[in-house]
Amino acid sequence: MIIPPLTFTFLGTGTSAGVPMIGCNCEVCQSDNNKDRRLRSSLLVQSNTTTIVVDTTPDFRYQMLRQKNTKLDAVIYTHSHKDHIAGLDDVRAYNYFQQQAMPIYATPFTQGIIKQEFAYCFSNSKYPGIPELQLINMPNNLFYIGNIPVTPINLLHHKMPVLGFRFGKFVYITDANYISEAEKEKILGADVLVLNALRKEQHISHFTLQQAVDLAIEVAVPEVYFTHISHQLGLHNAINSQLPHHIQLAHDGLSVSI
Repeated sequence: MIIPPLTFTFLGTGTSAGVPMIGCNCEVCQSDNNKDRRLRSSLLVQSNTTTIVVDTTPDFRYQMLRQKNTKLDAVIYTHSHKDHIAGLDDVRAYNYFQQQAMPIYATPFTQGIIKQEFAYCFSNSKYPGIPELQLINMPNNLFYIGNIPVTPINLLHHKMPVLGFRFGKFVYITDANYISEAEKEKILGADVLVLNALRKEQHISHFTLQQAVDLAIEVAVPEVYFTHISHQLGLHNAINSQLPHHIQLAHDGLSVSI
């Protein structure tokens, strides 16, 4: 299948607490630069016919409203942590207007957590207006949602298996701190790479800023953006000024087209 032009929009670029963080008076949380204001990490992927979202964060409703998005063909999940699934209930608006269940692509483990967290969606006695979800096992290899190609990339988030995704020439990796040599092969030849870069200090389950820079240089992707950023990393403009020219921090609302 010929891959159409694709547009990728960062719906959120923050870590699980978001930026600003509740109760914090640090210079990042008090910044008046909109690029220092980060909702929880999620990605909108659009072709000429198809729209998908990677993860439904606690901010999902506002993210869709802010983007003025009125069509959604599927949701795909990286993993089951609360900051990546908590907004799932709000797909019911798309159920209502599109008059069909929402396809949800996830691993069996993530599906199990969704069934626990949103048990009312799977009850034998459903009440009107709840989300209608069609759970689909995540394929292991390249598959298509409409005309958007999706290749899962296997990663570790500490000891938890999670997924990144390659969409044509665009690679999206969040909530990870390990990728095997075999899975790195799936990144090679991409035009754009997105990596999580939580903070400068070591973390048990996320790449640090330097680890993300090192990986980006290793795989030699010409355009790189960092996401899943905490207030501990520093001010957006200050950190960008320290990075190699082809690597920048992403910010909420940033769109990249390939």
